[in-house]
Amino acid sequence: MKLGLSFPQTEIGTDPSKIKDFMQSAEDLGYDFITFVDHVLGEEAPRGASFAGNYTRDFMFHEVMVLMGYAAAVTNKIGLGTAVMILPQRQAVLVAKQAAEVDLLSGGRLRLGVGLGWNKVEYDGLGMPFGNRAKRFSEQIDVMRELWSQRVVEYRGDFHNFDSAGINPEPIQRPIPVWIGAMKEVAVRRAARVGDGWFMYPRQDPGDEAHAMISTYRQAAAEAGREPDSLGVNATVFANQGSGPDEWRSIMEKWERMGVNELTFRTAESDLENLEAHMDAIKKMAEVR
Repeated sequence: MKLGLSFPQTEIGTDPSKIKDFMQSAEDLGYDFITFVDHVLGEEAPRGASFAGNYTRDFMFHEVMVLMGYAAAVTNKIGLGTAVMILPQRQAVLVAKQAAEVDLLSGGRLRLGVGLGWNKVEYDGLGMPFGNRAKRFSEQIDVMRELWSQRVVEYRGDFHNFDSAGINPEPIQRPIPVWIGAMKEVAVRRAARVGDGWFMYPRQDPGDEAHAMISTYRQAAAEAGREPDSLGVNATVFANQGSGPDEWRSIMEKWERMGVNELTFRTAESDLENLEAHMDAIKKMAEVR
């Protein structure tokens, strides 16, 4: 069972030395990976999803690709990834280029987690259509994988058309692993068909609903001719779930029995007062392992 951290984007602050300390501490404590949440714009007044209140203009989100470039420079072995990048609000070819660079600079440590997102204002601000984002999503992943794997690509799709061209420098991983964040059944089935792994909804509890969705994921993978055991499944444990390490361990064991093969420990949105509290929490979780 792999264990990683969600970088506390909204609570870490802007001091580069503190950002570095958190990343290096995660590596020194033996965490397998660290993931970064992605948002470009925040509205003044939240609307849409029930959790939108945590993603207003008042909440800080460092730009994920720049941040992972910094992480690549200050760490040596811990895995780096987005969880998740909102792919359809970006140009797939540019994301492929950026991801290849991060993978190169990190020595092949990148995992690109992608999802559809929910915040229309971000799509509007970035000049990308919101309504057909699901239709474009799978093709975007295909475009990126081709660019990561081939010297030159000539692509003819429903949304992407370009003559023979390629990216240089190339990534170390060819292709870079792509995981998909999904919470609704149609998206979970898509993740099973085209992703290398699945980031479950972070606020999902390890109960009957989660167990049923994992079964759906595995069934969809098998129906697509894929081996379910070869695909990743990631669930999240929040620092404020329960009273501490013993309850964290219990939650982790429940997820493992359901077939989850990696866990993300999330200290953000856990009512921790300061950076020291975040650091203390990740030290305690490392001991649980």
